[in-house]
Amino acid sequence: MAWAFTAAETAFRDEVRGFLARELTPELRAAGRRCSGIFTDYEYGNRWHRVLAKRGWSVPSWPVEHGGTGWTPMQHYLFAAELAAADAPPRAPMGPGMVAPVIIAFGTEAQKRAWLPGIRSGEDYWCQGYSEPQSGSDLASLQCKAVRDGDHYVINGTKIWTTHAQYANRMFCLVRTTSGGKPQQGISFLCFDIPAPGITIRPIISISGDHELNQVFFDDVRVPADGLIGEENQGWAIAKYLLQHERGGAWAPMLRARLRRLTTAADAAFSASGGDAHEADDMALRLAEAECAIDALEATELQSLRAQARGEQPGIRPSMGKVLGSELRQRLTELGVEIAAHYAAVDLPLDDGLQGEPPIPEDAVFSMSAYLNDRAASIYAGSNEVQRNIVAAHLLAN
Repeated sequence: MAWAFTAAETAFRDEVRGFLARELTPELRAAGRRCSGIFTDYEYGNRWHRVLAKRGWSVPSWPVEHGGTGWTPMQHYLFAAELAAADAPPRAPMGPGMVAPVIIAFGTEAQKRAWLPGIRSGEDYWCQGYSEPQSGSDLASLQCKAVRDGDHYVINGTKIWTTHAQYANRMFCLVRTTSGGKPQQGISFLCFDIPAPGITIRPIISISGDHELNQVFFDDVRVPADGLIGEENQGWAIAKYLLQHERGGAWAPMLRARLRRLTTAADAAFSASGGDAHEADDMALRLAEAECAIDALEATELQSLRAQARGEQPGIRPSMGKVLGSELRQRLTELGVEIAAHYAAVDLPLDDGLQGEPPIPEDAVFSMSAYLNDRAASIYAGSNEVQRNIVAAHLLAN
């Protein structure tokens, strides 16, 4: 889309581009391009987070008093767009974008002092203990229990799909502290250090071959009671607040960057393989349709920015964005697999070095991994079926 930038927005964009040109190394760019999951592996994502922290840009959306930038909504969007266009490694959101807003909104001053600086600097790395083997989209049915024992809670149970638990030194976790009544009424929100005595982390290797996920087991794990966020049994309200941040954010910049790389891969694939001209034209048309869909999503996100600038609550916008963004992301990975198939007739090995571009574009080489990983995009952060119900209920009520 063609944006009409103000002079200040143009200057800000140029400042970000200059910073990226200086600080984003070829190795970090390669990690960003080759990321087939939601965010980059810890080694590269946290390294990039620390670079941003030195510039004061690691947590731009936080309140200024806690290290945020005070940027306008458009500046935030421009920042995300420039990061994506430069192939910066996507960073894990569990600390900066998920638990931090909860700590800021519901935490005590002591909790803010204890946890926010480490999230901002990258010293601390968090994971999320939400889903359980029988409690995914129906999160309110969770059964992992925490019993108060003096100055501690004793936790027993298990959490599953715990992303990057193998790297994390802290966890935020939903636990059941009361049984009986409505299931939502007996849930509490705890933060604590990991690993700890009684915690076992077992890897879950996804169908794409990635080790992002884990199952975490708690056997009489004692955690300090001062890690309780808000009041006991207030966890469901806090969890809903967090999910707005998990589902929010801009999808269009990342999708546009992926589309750019896919277009390059398609041009090279059909040229090198001597593919049928009709197939090439068909792929070009489908990529153009995807671009139109990204334009439409971007327009929706920009409308949200204007609403945010007016002080409006997000409402159903995070749910709408999650459905549209995740399904478009899946569509792009499907196109990537089709494009990659045309390289079967081309005898050009991938040059895995970081100098120069490989003979086969990386988005083609890593297309199957991205496709398999993104099958989950319509499930995580609340399944798209649940998001459609949220949107429908809001519209029918109004």
